[in-house]
Amino acid sequence: MVNLVKASLLAFSVFLVACAAPSKAPQSLYDEMGGKPTAEAITDHFINEISFNETIYRYFEKTNITRFREKFIEHICVTTGGPCAYTGDTMLRVHQGQNINEADFNLTVDLLVNAMKKAGLTYPQQNRMLKMLAPMRGDIVYK
Repeated sequence: MVNLVKASLLAFSVFLVACAAPSKAPQSLYDEMGGKPTAEAITDHFINEISFNETIYRYFEKTNITRFREKFIEHICVTTGGPCAYTGDTMLRVHQGQNINEADFNLTVDLLVNAMKKAGLTYPQQNRMLKMLAPMRGDIVYK
């Protein structure tokens, strides 16, 4: 009987310690990469990369850059788990009629990778963001 009480007390103590131990929620990529200032830096570098690339610039030459910047920052924030709401158009609506081909899509991804590097994201962070953005490819290519 004494051993049963000791075992029960020990199990209960372990349970209490486990419940009392602070659990650390996994950090979002948004927080890990530095939040809004980094999302802004990625966007600014991306706009700069686009502006110097003749092939990709033609897709953006009639774009309201101020609006693009605002919506792209929101998009990065939402996609990476930040506390934002995306208020722009869908990716399909934005890219409809542009008929973006595979090569130009891939080149744009390369420009985004350059922008992420310049903003200080590590390779694992870049890969995580690209993985989060990848499902949108179908709404962009050949639309």
